[in-house]
Amino acid sequence: MKVWPVPNSYKKTIPRNGEPGSFWEDRGDRFHCGVDIFAPEGSEVLATESGYIIDKGIFTSPEKNSYWDKTYYVILKTNQKILVKYAELSEVFVHTGDFVDAGHPIGTVGKVIIKEAVTYQDPYYIQEMAEKNQISMLHLELYKAPVTIVQPYQAGNFFGERRPESLIDPALYLNGLVKKMRDKSESNI
Repeated sequence: MKVWPVPNSYKKTIPRNGEPGSFWEDRGDRFHCGVDIFAPEGSEVLATESGYIIDKGIFTSPEKNSYWDKTYYVILKTNQKILVKYAELSEVFVHTGDFVDAGHPIGTVGKVIIKEAVTYQDPYYIQEMAEKNQISMLHLELYKAPVTIVQPYQAGNFFGERRPESLIDPALYLNGLVKKMRDKSESNI
């Protein structure tokens, strides 16, 4: 069983190619490694499927970029050897080594961008997100194991031209969940 990761998200859809927050979105000097699911700050984030928590840590920090708020990430390894990175969390409820079932709360959506700290010198996509008030979200990345080194990388962005082989488009994974949710609601009519 798989579940949508942010029940309280503004939409149950994934940004389309080229839209802000879409997979492999060209951000000028970098490419976006995941998808962003926009939701109110503090919204609960659920494990999309069962697995073990294999890592957690700091994802963004004002010490690295002045416009970032401090957020965290958690990596869950599924039975299919897919690594799911839940990032831009304000709180983390799980620990490395924990086994979690699909639907288990793993944290809350964080506010990533400090709007007041964004200047005209910051990357255009950051300015655009601050302007549109898209400052709180779940950033979701997927990798097939074993993971090839994804460098240079910073906070969900890859600073190279060629997509790393282990990186998977999360839209394919999440669109399957959306279809299942739609089919289930139609069968209940």
